[in-house]
Amino acid sequence: MIRRLKAGKQRNSGFSLNVMTDDEAHEIHLATLEVLRDTGVFVESEEAIEIFDGAGCIVDPKSKTVKFPAWVVEDAIRSAPATFVACGRRPEDDVVLQDNRVTFTNFGEGIMFVDPYTGEHRDTTKADLEKAALIIDSLEYVETYERAMCSHDKPPAVQAIHNAEASLTHTTKHHWLCPVDRNQIPKIIDMCAAIVGGREQLRRRPLLTFSTCPISPLKLPKHHCDIIMDAAVNGLAVVVIGMALSGGSSPVHLAGTLVIQNCELLSSLVLSQSFQKGTPFVYGSSTCPMDLRMATATVGSPETGMISAAVARLARYYSLPCFVAGG
Repeated sequence: MIRRLKAGKQRNSGFSLNVMTDDEAHEIHLATLEVLRDTGVFVESEEAIEIFDGAGCIVDPKSKTVKFPAWVVEDAIRSAPATFVACGRRPEDDVVLQDNRVTFTNFGEGIMFVDPYTGEHRDTTKADLEKAALIIDSLEYVETYERAMCSHDKPPAVQAIHNAEASLTHTTKHHWLCPVDRNQIPKIIDMCAAIVGGREQLRRRPLLTFSTCPISPLKLPKHHCDIIMDAAVNGLAVVVIGMALSGGSSPVHLAGTLVIQNCELLSSLVLSQSFQKGTPFVYGSSTCPMDLRMATATVGSPETGMISAAVARLARYYSLPCFVAGG
């Protein structure tokens, strides 16, 4: 099992980037509770709305708006595990994710590819994805694997299944994967169960975590809710990756962006924990600013690093494992 060194631990040596004090993190939390209580989020899934209603949320069935009392949110935070073991095929591939412990994964997903043999700039294929998984599998300090590309040579309705097959058969590392929709989830689960020796063994050692993204501002689409609920049913963790766009789908200042993203993640956490208490939940972010001149996402900007550092700080405030973009 891999337990990497902790970052930012108070001691006489080491380096850390502390972008928020405890008081500032608490202020972001209080602002988030206010927005969730007074504005709420739009929830597209009828099944999820029923779960929120049963959990104590205030539901408007006409507008599909769900508002969250503070106690519901804070109860969900307390019920989610602070430590998550990202299991690989072998015990030596297992990675511990917990407070301040830093590990690395590759970024996903590349939709275009420069062919190394022809120089052609083209859509990615399943064969490209297989090669990418082999490369990541050989890199010692990239401890887990996120689907790096997409199988664009396969039909969209089954593309996630092909993505999973290409990845799972070419690396022993824990895999982060978006199953796209509920229709493809059972086949992906069957594939994982076949690899580990059955569904019960998969529950004991889940080698895959489902990833999914809400839509900013303040929307939980149907497929997002389905993935969260189906992950819980099958004993899998879920990483919810906020993708607010500062200056676009969220306020231009970083504090406002953090509040919007936090609302989207914590409302997703409430769904996860209301559906199945104790389901592992990874607090994620690929949030960045929008270039207001070019209307593009500035993934490599300094502000992206600042947002990611702040998101990691909030995850530590909530005692949740964290998954953030490096920029």
